[in-house]
Amino acid sequence: MEVDPLAVRGRVHSVESFGTVDGPGRRMVVFCQGCPLRCAYCHNPDTWDFAGGSETSVAELLERFERNRAFYRGGGLTVSGGEPLAQPEFAGALFRAAHESPRGRIHTCLDSSGGAWDPCRPERFEELLAHTDLVLLDIKHSDPAAHRWLCGADQERILSFADELSARRLPVLVRHVVVPGITDSPRELRELGRLIARWDNVVGLDLLPYHTMGLPKYERLGIPCRLKDTPPMEASRMGELRELVLRARADERR
Repeated sequence: MEVDPLAVRGRVHSVESFGTVDGPGRRMVVFCQGCPLRCAYCHNPDTWDFAGGSETSVAELLERFERNRAFYRGGGLTVSGGEPLAQPEFAGALFRAAHESPRGRIHTCLDSSGGAWDPCRPERFEELLAHTDLVLLDIKHSDPAAHRWLCGADQERILSFADELSARRLPVLVRHVVVPGITDSPRELRELGRLIARWDNVVGLDLLPYHTMGLPKYERLGIPCRLKDTPPMEASRMGELRELVLRARADERR
């Protein structure tokens, strides 16, 4: 028997009612609880624990969006994290309900690292990807060994997820956090450009400067922060570094 998507429940860390950097336009952003990665630059370590947050239904979230639908005209609904792919049934039900809303289709955006993608069980993600309009895909590091150090996990799942998105021709905006001394070298950025050149569905690239606003959370939670002595990245450099990536991508695609 088919499950009513409105009845599906998941663990949610928080909901942001005025998101402007998590997809096009003004958006309601649902932050899922739980993440399998341990990225050194993560500024939300409070979202890691899968037992944290609170249980919430799709119906509750959709009702909250609908109350303010006029405010989100030209925007939509984004699911972020934590890692939403760790709760694919919940995120999929939410996006399906958004697309099937009686008041009109809601634009959906998935903000993911791909770290919880399971290529051996793609059926778990079918509903989610079938109802996703745009993916914000975090590419952590272009080098496999550096990726393991930075995130505590291999990058194979992420690359497999990106390949799946490409096969489905789902629009992807690549995001890359630029950390001084870790992901800001010309070599790393050129390799990033060569890496993303294999995906025809990439429609944009955002380089995000590393910041230290998450440090108080680590202290409050008693979690060691591996980057506590790393300075913030200069936002003014993002333009020139982005050009490095794009030039390398263009050269690779020739």
